[in-house]
This record gives sequence, structure tokens and C-alpha cells, in this order.
Amino acid sequence: MTFDECVYEYLKTVPRGKVVTYGMIARAIGRPRASRLVGNALHRNPTPVVVPCHRVVNREGRLAPAFAFGGMDVQAQLLRAEGVEVQNGYVDLSKYLWDGTPQGDSD
Repeated sequence: MTFDECVYEYLKTVPRGKVVTYGMIARAIGRPRASRLVGNALHRNPTPVVVPCHRVVNREGRLAPAFAFGGMDVQAQLLRAEGVEVQNGYVDLSKYLWDGTPQGDSD
């Protein structure tokens, strides 16, 4: 798989109502120093409906100022539609950051 494909496959696992950071994706796919490359891959996302790139924020919870599919306002709308609170361009990571645990597991 290419780097971009790895990013997209990982991002498909992030549940509705949760966010991840660029760095989390980079670490999860085995490229811990490639946060910027993750952002570049998201800008090239060929299927934004299938690959939910709107669920990616920076390490402080800030939305992407140049969200590739309509700007920060569109990213905020998409997140709010999933129940994520967005205030002044930020998401509260203590509340909405995904911990990577697969959804639906009941161990």
C-alpha cells in the first residue's frame, strides 16, 4: 500500500463523533515523523465521503484553516453533524479524541 492509502485506511476506522490528530495517524501507520505528509495525503483524498478527513485536527484540537473540501467552516459543520462541539475553530480533545479502541468490542 502507498503512504496515502495507509492514511486513508486508518482514517476509515475513526468512528463518527471522534477526531484524531495528524501525528496520531502518522504514528499509527508506522511513520511517526510524517505528520505533514499526512496532511498532504488528506488534501489529495479522492473520496472525501468515504474517507472522513474532516475528523482530523492538529495536536491542539484546531481545525484545518485550509480544509481541502470547503474550508474550516465546512469542516466544523461536518463535525457538528456528528455531535462534535466546535468552538472558535477548536475541538476539545479531552472529550472527542479517539483512543484507537475499535468500536463495538465488549471485552
